[in-house]
Amino acid sequence: MEKGKYGEHRVLQPSNGCLPQAAWKIDNTPEILSNEILIDADILNITSTAFNALKRRNNGDKERIKAEILAIVAERGKFQCPDTGSGGMLVGRIEKIGEDLLGKVDLVEGETIATMVSLTLTPLFLQEITEIDVDTDQVFVKGKAILFESGIYAKMSPHLSKALCLAAMDVAGAPGWTAKYVHAGDKVVVIGTGKAGLLCLHEAKKRAGNTGLVIAIDSSEAQCQLVRDAGVADHVLCMNAQDNLAVMREVDRLTNGTLADFVVNTVNTDSTEMSSILSCKDHGKALFFSMSTVFSKVALGCEGVGKEMTLLVGTGYTKGHAEIVYQILLENDVIRSYFERVYGG
Repeated sequence: MEKGKYGEHRVLQPSNGCLPQAAWKIDNTPEILSNEILIDADILNITSTAFNALKRRNNGDKERIKAEILAIVAERGKFQCPDTGSGGMLVGRIEKIGEDLLGKVDLVEGETIATMVSLTLTPLFLQEITEIDVDTDQVFVKGKAILFESGIYAKMSPHLSKALCLAAMDVAGAPGWTAKYVHAGDKVVVIGTGKAGLLCLHEAKKRAGNTGLVIAIDSSEAQCQLVRDAGVADHVLCMNAQDNLAVMREVDRLTNGTLADFVVNTVNTDSTEMSSILSCKDHGKALFFSMSTVFSKVALGCEGVGKEMTLLVGTGYTKGHAEIVYQILLENDVIRSYFERVYGG
């Protein structure tokens, strides 16, 4: 097959010039061309949205979840959730680097990396799923994966376990974009305080500084207490973000009517879009970093309430995002301890 920079040469269906992410089926043959990298796959970190869909459909049964993942990959040559269209990312060991990339990438064979591109565009060949952790959305596998010439990756931190690095890298884009958009004195709202939300809160508090204001919102009292313990929010609202008007009223009260300059939504359920929009001031910015987001609700909802805002789609990559996440885990003992407890130190 003729090689392409973006992996277009591996698209099997449809044959209309689309790229691997949009393709229905890609070639997952575990033999590389000269501009590809072969990875010995170890752990898949499936997106929270996709994994929740798998658990619901299979009643949380590990064996049934395993069977469905294997079936999806066998049929499509990649992992892409049928319900959400989302995938995840993986950790693995570099098995072989194509000759065209030798000297062009800062990798050596045998090195362990996390891919920073979605499983929805990654050729994946699975021999076996050895274990599934239904609490962390991590799938332990034996198999191969392909990284394209355009693919991005992060090296493992020597201070953290592979599973922990993967969990952090899976959401590294969220704190990375937060670092770029939050400035000293800003009022920031973070909706959802799971792993992405916690990292965003730390970065928001750091960037907004003593003159800023950071508000955390989550329906879980345990997560809210974790936020308090971590010291990453000025106010913690333990409430259901699907109650859009209640969220708006609380944010309005805490900001003395000015609302937020920047809002981050990391919730893995739907119907929280308008809480983000109503919490944000006119000409403010809202970052939607969840595959549960319904973007028609975002665009039409913003229009419907007469808000003029910058609406941001939370991509998983921004320059320096891996370094930002590793720094957060070194700076905040409470957040690092939480990641170690949940994902393994």
